[in-house]
Amino acid sequence: MTQASLATTFAEFGLNTPLLSRLAELQYLQPTPIQTHTIPSILAGKDVLAGANTGSGKTAAFALPILQRLMIRTSVNAAKGNMVSALVLVPTRELAKQVADSFKSYAVHLNGEIKVVAAFGGVSVNTQMLALRGGADVVVATPGRLLDLVSSNAIKLSGVTTFVLDEADRMLSLGFTEELAKLIALLPKKKQTLLFSATFPEEVCQLTHALLVKPVEVQLQSADASTLVQGVMTVNREKKTALLAHLLLEHQWRQVLIFVSAKNGCNHLAQKLAKRGISAEVFHGDKAQGARSRVLENFKAGDIQVLIATDIAARGLDIEKLPVVINFDLPRSPADYMHRIGRSGRAGEVGLALTLLSHDEYHHFSVIEKKNKIRLEREQICGFEADENMPDTVLEQPKPVAKPEGSGKKKRKKSPQINIDIWAKKPD
Repeated sequence: MTQASLATTFAEFGLNTPLLSRLAELQYLQPTPIQTHTIPSILAGKDVLAGANTGSGKTAAFALPILQRLMIRTSVNAAKGNMVSALVLVPTRELAKQVADSFKSYAVHLNGEIKVVAAFGGVSVNTQMLALRGGADVVVATPGRLLDLVSSNAIKLSGVTTFVLDEADRMLSLGFTEELAKLIALLPKKKQTLLFSATFPEEVCQLTHALLVKPVEVQLQSADASTLVQGVMTVNREKKTALLAHLLLEHQWRQVLIFVSAKNGCNHLAQKLAKRGISAEVFHGDKAQGARSRVLENFKAGDIQVLIATDIAARGLDIEKLPVVINFDLPRSPADYMHRIGRSGRAGEVGLALTLLSHDEYHHFSVIEKKNKIRLEREQICGFEADENMPDTVLEQPKPVAKPEGSGKKKRKKSPQINIDIWAKKPD
């Protein structure tokens, strides 16, 4: 499809009336770029390789055409026995539930003709086996739980006509390579395959060559600097919590998502903030699935102001109009940094992403900048300035760019503070 022929309304895709009515109710006024570039190809039955920023409307880009094709098929309904027509694989439980809920939402006016089942760990497998009785039109699953269901003969994948691999890079980075290989071997050779990924490391590229047949390629990962402002504040490690509390109390942001590197770090930081009069909830892998779901729903509803999370919250979670993300600890990989900050500034909304950087993290953050082709000015907050001297391990790094501006023997000039007041007390 040429640029001139790209659709400007959902009606131009030829979607049926029930889907268009639902989109109008959801106030989806016009397609996003990822939707305009992929929906026609998916409706035409072509394989698609797509890359786009988080918050770009990716789920609707594949869910809408899948629902449309399921409704207009002329063959016998595949949702019988323990067969499934459309399979969507995702890396996390939360994303599985979110994507399945999106399918169900878009299908509200389809008179119950489309059966959608979410399958993921952390909850009873028996409940999901019961839900799969009689088959399903759409199954959204994590790899491990799907393999459990296959081994229990609760589901067969030989009838899959459309296979979606969502967040492919995250899937591989979490170590699902072996599970993916087993599942792909169970799928029919003739099928439509849709692969969505925010980044394309070598492992993902190899997977695309093995899975896709003459795919339509869409790459829309360019960042929109006008909607997401990034800031870096240097601080001594022992003053990080105090600086975080200072920012939260001073600016009173409507909502804040704080990332830490480990599960016990979530609990520890929440306890420290509580001593400073700041209430925060935690979100990590050690919490039971029911508790995780409740926390996430409460955060989405705005009932939780401060949420402290590990990187399980860095991918795929859509928090509407989240104003601020803070990196209390750095992520392990440069790609995860982009996914973390991508929780804010979504779908054109204004967002702020702050990183609190201590001496031992200078070098790693310079690697994150290099890999993501960014360079951010190091700032200081009065009363929480980082010491001039750095640890020897940092001073020995061969590239001086790894150090903040003004580090070393020269006296540091006072850095301008980030203008973050515009996000303070932002109305709903």
